[in-house]
Amino acid sequence: MPLPNIAPTRHEHSQPPETKPTTLMTTSTEGIVLQTRRRWLSDAVELLSSMRFAISLLTVISIASIVGTVVTQNEPMTNYVNQFGPFWFEIFAHFSIYSVYAAWWFLLIMAFLVTSTSLCITRNAPKMLKDMKSWRETVREQSLRNFHHRAEWSAPLGGEQFAAQAARVVASDGYQVKLVQKGEATLLTAKQGAANKLGYIFAHSAIVIICVGGLLDSSLPIRAQQWLFDKEAFIGNGIIAEIPERHRLGLGNLTFRGNTFIPEGSASKTAIVPVGEGVMIQELPFTLQLEKFVVDFYSTGMPKLFASNVIVTDHETGKSFPATIKVNEPLIYKGLSVYQSSFEDGGSRLRLVGYPMNGPRSSAFNVEGEVGKSTPLVSSSGSEYTIEWSGFRPFNVENTSVNGQDVRAVNQAKSFNEKVSATLDKRLGSAANTKKTKELKNVGPSVQYKLRDKTGQAREFNNYMLPVMLDGSQVFLAGLRESPSEDFRYLRIPADDKGTVNEWMRLRAAISDSALREKAAVSYAQKMPLTSTDNKSLRDQLKASSLRAMSIFAGDRESSGYIAIARFIGTLPEDQQEKAADAFMKILNGSLWELWQVAREKDGLPAATADEKNGRFLQVASNALADGFFYGAPVFLQLQGFDQVKASVLQVTKSPGKNVVYLGCLLLVLGVFAMLYVRERRLWIWIRPGEDGSTHALMAMSSQRRSLDFDKEFERLKARLNPE
Repeated sequence: MPLPNIAPTRHEHSQPPETKPTTLMTTSTEGIVLQTRRRWLSDAVELLSSMRFAISLLTVISIASIVGTVVTQNEPMTNYVNQFGPFWFEIFAHFSIYSVYAAWWFLLIMAFLVTSTSLCITRNAPKMLKDMKSWRETVREQSLRNFHHRAEWSAPLGGEQFAAQAARVVASDGYQVKLVQKGEATLLTAKQGAANKLGYIFAHSAIVIICVGGLLDSSLPIRAQQWLFDKEAFIGNGIIAEIPERHRLGLGNLTFRGNTFIPEGSASKTAIVPVGEGVMIQELPFTLQLEKFVVDFYSTGMPKLFASNVIVTDHETGKSFPATIKVNEPLIYKGLSVYQSSFEDGGSRLRLVGYPMNGPRSSAFNVEGEVGKSTPLVSSSGSEYTIEWSGFRPFNVENTSVNGQDVRAVNQAKSFNEKVSATLDKRLGSAANTKKTKELKNVGPSVQYKLRDKTGQAREFNNYMLPVMLDGSQVFLAGLRESPSEDFRYLRIPADDKGTVNEWMRLRAAISDSALREKAAVSYAQKMPLTSTDNKSLRDQLKASSLRAMSIFAGDRESSGYIAIARFIGTLPEDQQEKAADAFMKILNGSLWELWQVAREKDGLPAATADEKNGRFLQVASNALADGFFYGAPVFLQLQGFDQVKASVLQVTKSPGKNVVYLGCLLLVLGVFAMLYVRERRLWIWIRPGEDGSTHALMAMSSQRRSLDFDKEFERLKARLNPE
């Protein structure tokens, strides 16, 4: 008769036929084999319930989880296009790499894993439970002699007396003991640590429970509604109240995770649930009205606390109550959890002043806007633009010591002669130096907007309201970028004595005015001290050089500023370039000073004092004029005032699988603990009459895992049972 679950350790003895182990103790990867004539059905069930199939599924899920961790999930599609390129973007999108955990193939694998593991439990758990209850009393004397851990001795006591004594000793060591009569012999069978098999059942059941909980909280319930009830995602823009019913999810939806955007003083009774490339509207059983959004900041300007004071109105009872939702302190009501996710602008009203960036005009004009809306704009050249107000921030914590993101064309300049470039780089101002120190500072409010032309092309701008001290100069930062995946690059516009951009705008308009350049060139030539007798001829040459320097610096459609100068110097013989660059820059600096004075005189202002402060202003202004060619906008918009409206972004979740996952985690911990720390041991003592009235005892022990502790336990029990 076969001995269930008895497997002596194979070291120095071979196993006899009568101790052939059962399937339970082997490491077979086979599954359930159905007795059916349909071979395909039998093979499918066997594969689905086999260990090798479950391990393969776990491997695929692990790889998918790694991909889902490495690739940031659920980002805007444009971010992935910029990151991977159009070719790989399409391939990755086809396999849902950007939303791995909601992909159909991932959910399908999870479902197969649940099925496979459940079949494994169904196949093995009954055998294990039966084995836990079994005393394995069918063992024979000869079988015990084949165990590695065995001992034989003769005791001077009678059989019944020795059996009773042995039972007490073994029981005192924590074993469950049973005595079985075997003819003239008595078998003492004992067991301890049977809960080790519960570890297997708990651990495998935990996998099933956790997967079921994950499926409950996945997008599977929403997909089921799409398949069964013709629900579909809404793509585009629209008013929530006007979105058709086929894009809405009812109160009976099993699970969801969505966001609701609520400006101060407004209310919301729906949540926006992302589904594929669109969204679906989730109805809520209550209305959330945002009374006030509270945000507190550290001294550096970094937020340290933000919370939403809301009024909750139950649709079923009509009752209302106040609540405060903080980060990590959600509102839990009617099975839903409302978390504080983030905060945004709720439609702040902005007042700005616009300045032309092209042509000889410098007159300012007023502009008003509201975040989230757009404002039409007609430039001085007649071009039509639309300002799309995308954001407003009352606080900005920036590293004011890093200078690497300015709007510069240093790389282009270095493509010419290195000597010329080195000479010009000395005149690029503070932006040519990059510090590695870090200094965080709140630099005040900023406005973010897109300027879109009539062809649909747009650039994004980010302008700060207040000047910032950078490298010893007060400058206004005007940022731009071509796409959302890029960082903003900043144009530095120097602030004048009154903390405005008026002086720089005056100089910018003057450099574009040929008449003022002519007048400034004359003034420059007249003020230069000459020792030669032919003053008129030299002054005419100085005037021509000054006018040419300013014209080259003013540029054309192809280039301007230092790039245009580098191209001009590059046309000269190589041995003359460094000397010519030095002379050119001296003439240009003097001419720009005179141009500034001419522009002030035109506006009825006195001449600027020739001191170090104004000299520093002119240097930074010249750098900004050179960089202004790359700004790429017909106007510069400076924020003058605002009426802030704050808005809270709340995440509303319904996750019935959460408690299921918690239960699975508990079972997993218990199962792993049982498998690792609970050792199953079996002990047998075959007691039969010996010679001269003595008793012969044959003791054997087995364990699923051999260890030093098990060896010591065997020796200890042997010594207690046979003190001699």
